[in-house]
Amino acid sequence: MAEKLVKIGLVGFGTVGSGVAKLILEDADAIAAKIGLRLELACVVDIDTKSPRPVKLPEGILTDDLNRLLDDDTIQIGIEMIGGTDIAKQVQLKMLAAGKDVVTANKALLAECGNELYRVAHKNNRCIAFEASCAGGIPIVSAIRTGLAANNITAMYGIVNGTCNYILSNMTTKGEEFSEALAQAQEKGYAEADPTLDISGGDSAHKLAILSSFAFGYEITLDDIFVEGIEAISRDDIRNGGEMGYCLKLLAIGQKDEQNRISLRVHPSFIAEDNPLARVSGSFNAVSIFGSAVGQVMYYGRGAGMMPTASAVVADVIDVALGNSGTTFRHLNLQPRSMTEPLIEKIDNLVSRFYIRIMCKDQPGVIAKWSKVLADNHISISGALQHEGIGPDNTVPVVITTHPTRQENVTAALEDMEKLDVIGGKPVCIRIVDIPEDKD
Repeated sequence: MAEKLVKIGLVGFGTVGSGVAKLILEDADAIAAKIGLRLELACVVDIDTKSPRPVKLPEGILTDDLNRLLDDDTIQIGIEMIGGTDIAKQVQLKMLAAGKDVVTANKALLAECGNELYRVAHKNNRCIAFEASCAGGIPIVSAIRTGLAANNITAMYGIVNGTCNYILSNMTTKGEEFSEALAQAQEKGYAEADPTLDISGGDSAHKLAILSSFAFGYEITLDDIFVEGIEAISRDDIRNGGEMGYCLKLLAIGQKDEQNRISLRVHPSFIAEDNPLARVSGSFNAVSIFGSAVGQVMYYGRGAGMMPTASAVVADVIDVALGNSGTTFRHLNLQPRSMTEPLIEKIDNLVSRFYIRIMCKDQPGVIAKWSKVLADNHISISGALQHEGIGPDNTVPVVITTHPTRQENVTAALEDMEKLDVIGGKPVCIRIVDIPEDKD
């Protein structure tokens, strides 16, 4: 029986786009043998048609005219690999209107405009597939949407930004300061020349918005997510945390309580050093998910890069070609914003343990003063750490860990501490995240 031919159009011929083209062109026979369909790259659109790429296209495929793709009724699937939000959104809308199913790795666009794009796709009886948008080569989206569909997902904890994980890993294992570790990440290509989106936590927030919407069944926006980056992290705090049995990671966290209220946040987190996420090092990603039936499951792998991301994109193309994505997408049912917004938990209501470092002046009565501030704000101390030695302006670093308390209490206490004449500089505060253990 003759193989069914599935024609594909690709928009965006940059690093990952080149990887996608390479996989489709070079692995067409192997893919056809596995799925019984032959993928054909019929059109590649990019404004730059001259620069060399690591893959050679057949003659006549590369063009700068998007209409070549839109007007070709034989092209069934359009891949958007432009990135950004403005032009990419218009390209996706045009492909949907032209009757193409869409495959994308564009996390920023989906996080900001996903709900709108999903509605347009449904209106046009098309689907959008986006496995590569959240964790590179890790099949986390399909795991949540289908593999864990029988579960009530109650929590997810993710290391979903390889740049930040590489930086924090170097600060932990090599004792580098933040600026040194960032420079290393840029030198190795893990960080952009402008790393702001990564180190600010924005990239992780984009991915959390997408993953949490499907994990919890809600229409999520970026405004629902509290975001704090790693720019202010010091190797001193990483070392102090290590002495207390903790490892520092930038976590994307989504939690749902028994009343279906959800908290969504991205921030540096101290986690127990024996937790599996603590052992995720370098540029690798991992997501730990808790389900009502399955318990804890963890997905680990390369979260970025040309070929890992291209792998996820082509997997989506195959899933669309087989009709699986279309069926899954048709049954996408997210709780609308009118019902979602009242269920979003504000960060002030977060109950957590906290690591607090203050620079105390070396004089009598200091402990009594900062202890009173904590007591006045209903914060109970679980531990304290102080090393001998004098720091700037005759100060000594004191590290305090708290019992579980509300974020708003800690915020108020930190403001009060800054006003004390025995405290030098701004206190440092890092959340301690107690990830549940799923043991026999």
